[in-house]
Amino acid sequence: MVAISAAITGALKTAGTIAGLSKFWFLPLFVTALVYYHYDIFDPENQPHNVKVLRREYDFVVVGAGSAGSVLGGRLSEVAGWSVLVLEAGTYESEITDVPLLSLYLHKSRYDWGYRSQPQPSACQAMEDKRCVWTRGKVLGGSSVLNTMLYIRGNRRDYDAWASLGNAGWSFEEVLPYFRKSQDQRNPYLARSSRYHATGGPLTVQDAPWHTPLGIALVQAGVEMGYEHRDINGERQTGFALFQFTMRRGYRCSAAKAFLRPARLRPNLHVALHAHVTRILVDPATRRAYGVEFLRDGVRHTVLARKEVILSAGAINSPQLLMVSGVGPADHLRSLGIPVVQQSPGVGENLMDHIAVGGLVFPVDYPVSVVVDRVMNLNAALRYAVLGDGPLTSSVGLEAVGFVSTKFANRSDDWPDIEFMLTSSSTPSDGGTQARKAHGITQRFYDEMFGAITGRDMYGVFPMILRPKSRGRVRLASADPLRYPLMFHNYLTHPHDVAVLREGVKMALALAETAALRRFGARFHRVPVLGCRHLPPFTDEYWECVVRQYTMTIYHMSGTCKMGPAADPLAVVDEKLRVRGVSGLRVVDASVFPTIPSGNINAPVIMVAEKAADLVKQAWLPRGKRGANQTAADQPVR
Repeated sequence: MVAISAAITGALKTAGTIAGLSKFWFLPLFVTALVYYHYDIFDPENQPHNVKVLRREYDFVVVGAGSAGSVLGGRLSEVAGWSVLVLEAGTYESEITDVPLLSLYLHKSRYDWGYRSQPQPSACQAMEDKRCVWTRGKVLGGSSVLNTMLYIRGNRRDYDAWASLGNAGWSFEEVLPYFRKSQDQRNPYLARSSRYHATGGPLTVQDAPWHTPLGIALVQAGVEMGYEHRDINGERQTGFALFQFTMRRGYRCSAAKAFLRPARLRPNLHVALHAHVTRILVDPATRRAYGVEFLRDGVRHTVLARKEVILSAGAINSPQLLMVSGVGPADHLRSLGIPVVQQSPGVGENLMDHIAVGGLVFPVDYPVSVVVDRVMNLNAALRYAVLGDGPLTSSVGLEAVGFVSTKFANRSDDWPDIEFMLTSSSTPSDGGTQARKAHGITQRFYDEMFGAITGRDMYGVFPMILRPKSRGRVRLASADPLRYPLMFHNYLTHPHDVAVLREGVKMALALAETAALRRFGARFHRVPVLGCRHLPPFTDEYWECVVRQYTMTIYHMSGTCKMGPAADPLAVVDEKLRVRGVSGLRVVDASVFPTIPSGNINAPVIMVAEKAADLVKQAWLPRGKRGANQTAADQPVR
């Protein structure tokens, strides 16, 4: 701000001298004061205003300002005649949330809901109380503020499968324009691939500005194993590549930064922070949603929606809000004394998540990795602040990705079943501080597994299962909307998932045997895993035990308000994302996924919201006023 003020002051002094206007000496001071008190007007990336006094009624009320809600707020407010309110329980992003290397430090912070799943014997046995840590964003931008910024769309087969399940309009060719619509691809080589990439959208996608030597070596190792080096968001997915990130000039590009900030001065868009929605208001006679109740600073408020309430609270909060509002499994609601407005047995069911095997650590002999004590220093901070470069732009060491097929996948199909998340760091790289806490592993497990190599140079491989068959559920703990729901992960309850992850571990070990990594002295950290030492090491039985210990969620909870046709008894929303049986209500977030995409899900969530915004416009705008992607007619739900 000071630099901008000085620049404007200097420019005005120069202009005044040239024009003989030096008598207007006060102009530089005036403009400087204007900049000081109204700096937000001059900054296109500043935060939206937190509107304190809200209207009684809006056309659209969007619950949640995460990846989906941010898109909806930005896109729906493009229609000047509409009024849009976005309610967010959390607060603003900060300078700290912008720094890629610090994402793990945001876990369990004020930006995180702080969820933990119920203890279950099938997984997460190395975690405190045997409960998985489910970090979810409670902040403007939602989980796109806490995630590792990986931009991955999934596989074309995923979306063709959605369409084949009876969800018209959701095939790959039909959703690809929405992926492209949001994207501003900064890699010129990829940007030229106009079939799959685009420029000019609000969401910046770029390569990481900084890499360690291990990043390229990990891609080379994949090529050495026979895989192609390819654009994993292009025509084919199987292969290895450097990650693409939702990053702008080395800083995090959250969904709020991409979609809400550019719309912040629109008079028809209101954003309210610290507004915790507690109930959707549904007329029990007409079964029409007409508004929401929310708490703000301890005061209960009501706001009405003339057209629609759009629930974008995420795969945990969206089903919770539906159920406390009387939409869900009737028996469950009645058991808690909640009047049933609409029987919908699928609410909270079909919970999916991507999990990986943690703790596959490979020490190396050279100072080439992201060791926190070495890369977090004054020089790195200055390089980051001035150039948007250096180790602070590293997304916790995530550098390369590999999509591979185990023996349980058809390798000719280009539908891999394992994603390797390849890092130039691992759990012990920060000396046992934040990563251990973020993942929730016990101090004993950490000390026995990693104590001998803590803070040393290493790389990590996290084999992530792409299409798990296990399904969990979300249930209410009580009728109190402020009490956290019960989350049952049910990880690894299907034998297929155990087998696929076991084979993924074996392939990760094979990667370390390539010349590309051996030249760094890479070797597997072979300490027997606590909890599995009674089994013969490195047998199938041993690895099946291992995957149940350090079971690492990738935070891709989804599917709990499933999209599907009327014939599907668990379908909560239709193909236009309207809640079945309740008019004026849609769900737009990861909870509508009928099956989980084969990859990290932030980009698919943004795609769903882009398409949903057009579905809403189709429903409420005259045909001639719809956007370029809006072709099909749709009538308001009455």
